[in-house]
Amino acid sequence: MRALHVAIIMDGNGRWARGRGHARFFGHIRGAERVREVVTEAATIGLGALTLYAFSTENWKRPEAERTVLWKILHRYLKREVPELRHQNVRLRIIGDRSRLSPELVHAIDAAERALECCSGLQLNVAISYGARDEIVRAARAYAKSCLNGHGSPEELTEKQFSELLDTGSLGPLSDVDLVLRTSGESRLSNFMLWQAAYAELVFVEKSWPEFSAEDLSAAVRDFSSRDRRFGGIDVSTRPKVPGAPEAMR
Repeated sequence: MRALHVAIIMDGNGRWARGRGHARFFGHIRGAERVREVVTEAATIGLGALTLYAFSTENWKRPEAERTVLWKILHRYLKREVPELRHQNVRLRIIGDRSRLSPELVHAIDAAERALECCSGLQLNVAISYGARDEIVRAARAYAKSCLNGHGSPEELTEKQFSELLDTGSLGPLSDVDLVLRTSGESRLSNFMLWQAAYAELVFVEKSWPEFSAEDLSAAVRDFSSRDRRFGGIDVSTRPKVPGAPEAMR
């Protein structure tokens, strides 16, 4: 049985901050602090992969001042957290369209990924400048170019091949998402992991991301473990292994 892939839409930073009389950027700072606790918990309970939705393609519409704060937070996270991630044997990948990011930020991303590429534990993906429709279009373009270069044909394309062209293709058996979790009480996917989450279970949490805790993650995983996933059929023998779940739930 394979390990579990959990994807989280980290929503509610700005609303959490405004509700406490602070500027939106204060919520982003507090939200970044939550990431460390949640990643540590994911590694501790034995998740195979964790994907965090940090900045969408639609978020480019936000004011430049807010975007600047987000890039500073990300840059600081990459520099500060690499030693701890290495200690926890966590491998990091930043997924999404890097073409719109500054050269300085791309350099920091590349350096962090290289520093952790030998880690074999939790596979941590942080989605930056990411949108599922954009991801699918980029994958389709890549396959089309391959065909034009004489490698393959439209008729030969399989779901497995297409999945490998997506941003999560390097995850192999973990590329499909098992559980999508969204904070702040909103009940939508917001252009996140539309291909990978085709058969994912969904959990919507009322707490905003700055309030989300390690125990909230574990509770969501326990809730997932009680669900009967049939993938359109009746055979449950291929369900992924849920860390800490009773044997009857596996």
